[in-house]
Amino acid sequence: MRTHIPKGREAEDLSVGKNWFVVDAGNQVLGRVATRVARILIGKDKPNFTPYLDCGDHVIVINADRVRLTGNKLDQKVYRRHSGYPGGLKEIPVRTLLQRRPEEVVREAVVGMLPKNKLRARRAKKLRVYAGSEALARHAGQKPQPVAL
Repeated sequence: MRTHIPKGREAEDLSVGKNWFVVDAGNQVLGRVATRVARILIGKDKPNFTPYLDCGDHVIVINADRVRLTGNKLDQKVYRRHSGYPGGLKEIPVRTLLQRRPEEVVREAVVGMLPKNKLRARRAKKLRVYAGSEALARHAGQKPQPVAL
């Protein structure tokens, strides 16, 4: 049995027709939400999945401020970034980031689970994260379908 790999025009046709999904992260474990969202962004659940094409869908994550972290992650997990200058290391505990910008916690988790290749930035652009559920009305025109976790 052979695996069919789309080429040329057929491959372009597969990447058209993106769906929109909405994921409610309220009272859900962060890692489980992130893996589910990453699979949708990559397009792994589609029958026409092609590794070298962006065949994933758009995802809206709501209620990011009510996401749960298991174990001692609230006290121990730290996000780090460096400006490139001496002494430019910035460390932000996850507890502080959840209070200030909960969208960034979910975005970091999802983007960190995407493959590190040239399609990563394009897939990450299809992710929208909101702290509450009131922003869902902003995407009513796309008719997003709810995803069961």
